[in-house]
Amino acid sequence: MSWVLPENNVLVDLILFNLVGLFAAAIAFNAPLLTDRITANSFGLAALGWSLGSFFSTWNSFFDLQIPESVSDFCYVIFYPLVFVGVTRSFTHKRSISALELLDTVIIAIGFTSVLTAFFLKPAMVGFDGSTWQVFTSILYPVGDIVLLAMVVVYLLLTPFCIRSALLVGGLLSFVGADFFFIWSSLNGSYQFGSISDDGWILGLLLLALALSYPSPESKFSEKISSYSATIALIASSCLLGVAALRPGYFPSFILVPGFITIALAFIRMSFALQEANTAGTERVLARTDELTGLSNRRNFLLHLGQLRSGYIFLLDLDGFKKINDTMGHAAGDELLRQVANRFTRVIPATAQLARLGGDEFGVLAQIDSAEASELAQAIGATLSYPISLLTGQVKVKVSIGYAVIEDGADPITSLRRADLAMYEAKRSGKGSLLWDSKVENIG
Repeated sequence: MSWVLPENNVLVDLILFNLVGLFAAAIAFNAPLLTDRITANSFGLAALGWSLGSFFSTWNSFFDLQIPESVSDFCYVIFYPLVFVGVTRSFTHKRSISALELLDTVIIAIGFTSVLTAFFLKPAMVGFDGSTWQVFTSILYPVGDIVLLAMVVVYLLLTPFCIRSALLVGGLLSFVGADFFFIWSSLNGSYQFGSISDDGWILGLLLLALALSYPSPESKFSEKISSYSATIALIASSCLLGVAALRPGYFPSFILVPGFITIALAFIRMSFALQEANTAGTERVLARTDELTGLSNRRNFLLHLGQLRSGYIFLLDLDGFKKINDTMGHAAGDELLRQVANRFTRVIPATAQLARLGGDEFGVLAQIDSAEASELAQAIGATLSYPISLLTGQVKVKVSIGYAVIEDGADPITSLRRADLAMYEAKRSGKGSLLWDSKVENIG
């Protein structure tokens, strides 16, 4: 604002200047749904925090009633982690964020910032006057700016050029440039309050906020980069705490808090990762398991059929099941299927696979010879030779079995069709079980 009204006054430097920062925060908070809310809220809070810090700092330049510098310093400090979160999230075009992605982002933001600042802090305390907190904040700003510049380079390398990337990179460069100029001129004693260079800060905030109004392109960013970066931040934080344990008092106590937070977040992330892994494992099991009987389902059965090079395929169809299901109800029918599945399980070889293919149809895959195949067909049929006890009473069903040899190199669908033809012929003729041969093919 100084280039419009160059004279330093309360209206320009305290109110209008900081209103622009608040306006940038409002733009970010109300960004369209092209951006996920984590990114929008991070940029919005960063702009809000920096504007408040600027307001408190400028207030002290005009009025005798002083606001503690630690208040404005804190507002400035929180700007960097929030911007790191927003920029990291901007690498992806997704509008939503998982718990693991959010935790990775926060670990990266807190871990890298605290560790870099901590290891620069001790040497800086030798050449800087003031309290430990003042030295800490003095070091945090250039360290934060260096990290932002690194993120600009990475962002340009991984993200296709577009309006959003141009505004975001322009905003970061504008803010960092103003910060570096302020630090350099302050060290040389040439900084003038309200100079035109100060406008670089609010210009940067505005560009960052406006970037959220444009869609993000498909990025080359890999989720592995986020995970690896979080791991490096965790290791760095652990090293920080290790140095503090070996050399008590080397770092001030407050600088260790972010390290503890980073490690605590890492444990939380681990619990989420384990939960997601267990959920994924359960979903994989459910994807290949019949919910009613706990046997393999049709998809898993066909998958294993395609992998077999020898053996026999059996198709089993219950006789009389529909009548029981219609007269006694679906609950009785379901219980009947479960008990039938248990009986079949007891007689098939341990290396064989039993599956429910749908309705009252079951399948068996077994790597056995012809004599064993005939014996297995008879054993399966014998399991239903005595009644099944249900809550509604005893019932009796039979099973029709068709089976066919699995030939090496043959189409699995051919073996399935042959067993199906044999099963229907066994049901039609009342033979109980039947091995496919060319006669069955002709009948089919």
